[in-house]
Amino acid sequence: MNDKVENNKARTGRPTTQEFKDFMGAHWAPHEDVEVTRIAAAPYAAERRARLSARFPGELIAVKAGSLKTRANDTDYRFRPDSDFAYLTGLGLDHEPGAILVMEPREGEGHDATLYLVPPAQPGDEGFYSDPAAGEFWIGRRPGLAEFEAMTGIATKALSDLPKLNLTHQPHKNVREALAEMRFVKDEYEVQQLRDAVDATIAGFEAAITQLPRAVGHKRGERVIEASFDGHAREEGNGVGYETIAAAGPHATTLHWIANTGQVREGDLLLLDAGVEVESLYTADVTRTFPISGEFTATQRRVYEIVLEAADAAFAVAKPGVRFLDIHFAAVEVLEKRLTEWGIAPVSEDPESKLFRRWMVHGTSHHLGLDVHDCAEAKRELYMEGIVEPGMVFTIEPGLYFQEGDLAAPEELRGIGIRIEDDILVTEDGAENLSAALPRDPDEVVAWMKRAMR
Repeated sequence: MNDKVENNKARTGRPTTQEFKDFMGAHWAPHEDVEVTRIAAAPYAAERRARLSARFPGELIAVKAGSLKTRANDTDYRFRPDSDFAYLTGLGLDHEPGAILVMEPREGEGHDATLYLVPPAQPGDEGFYSDPAAGEFWIGRRPGLAEFEAMTGIATKALSDLPKLNLTHQPHKNVREALAEMRFVKDEYEVQQLRDAVDATIAGFEAAITQLPRAVGHKRGERVIEASFDGHAREEGNGVGYETIAAAGPHATTLHWIANTGQVREGDLLLLDAGVEVESLYTADVTRTFPISGEFTATQRRVYEIVLEAADAAFAVAKPGVRFLDIHFAAVEVLEKRLTEWGIAPVSEDPESKLFRRWMVHGTSHHLGLDVHDCAEAKRELYMEGIVEPGMVFTIEPGLYFQEGDLAAPEELRGIGIRIEDDILVTEDGAENLSAALPRDPDEVVAWMKRAMR
């Protein structure tokens, strides 16, 4: 029995007599039979395991779902399984804390996969009422081993059987790297999940923008926007794929502003960077910048149009056969040209100095999937220097950020931050903007806001 169980028993003063145990174990209605069907991701996950097996012949592979993480004292965060575990099993949601997928090499070639899980403690088990981590009295009805096997097509065993395996040979240190490289190109199932995530995110943006009038009058208006989107994400998916950025006014110049404690003021801009994570754990990642008053000022529009032009230049380059990094270069070439023409970016004697990057220090694109920054463990030469292929999904997100205290920027620009971010699916002959239903053109943004807030 773990420490949390012992602490809970001590705190509640629960009786430990045999009579109490017998009484707690009796007089419970049997579970209703629930028809368990194979999850849609199962055949795709099987194919992924086969590809991983081919990369590591004869080697034992173990991929953990992860454990519950303590939030404070004896309370935990909501569980989310490790992305590699989800990729190889097809399982999402929060059913598998402590689980381990083990792939043991067969004689000859290939691997046999076994999913080791903590079985739910049901009526009749003492843990039913005494174990807050696995007892159904605490966490509700959960699938058992047979149900997980039916759902995934993977042989299942109790986690307590795991020590009986020969785990003296550790998994290959490059398994995570190999999985990151495999995850570059999305299969049919993944593409559909990402479409669903983007569609839910667009609906979340509309829900959030309808709250602008209330946000303007609130002492923490940014949190009004955040709460609206995050609530939508919980209603329509698993939750948010990352902490929502609802940055108004000068906060929009802070790249990862997630405190969202600021006010939302007329005349400023609101930068909303948010994504819904669907129940399969695939997430969108979309950013739009809105004029809070409903109209851009002339200066705001000029900056916005530069960012939009940079995004369009990146779109034009995004197609099979180009280097991933070339998409970034296409965007920043526009930013450099326009900022130089405007007289903002100094002309340097060394062209490698790229002084204009003071106002956009981040990259233009990152891969997207089970993680908002997907495939991060892959080698640089296969990521940044890699060749774009059909089935890849990534962002295009140029921006310009003029911080309030930036004395190198013209005074009228200080406090303006603008980013436009879309999610892109590479096709056989180009790229599809999965988030195109959310307007990008400044006039269309204004018109969309008016429609949304009617």
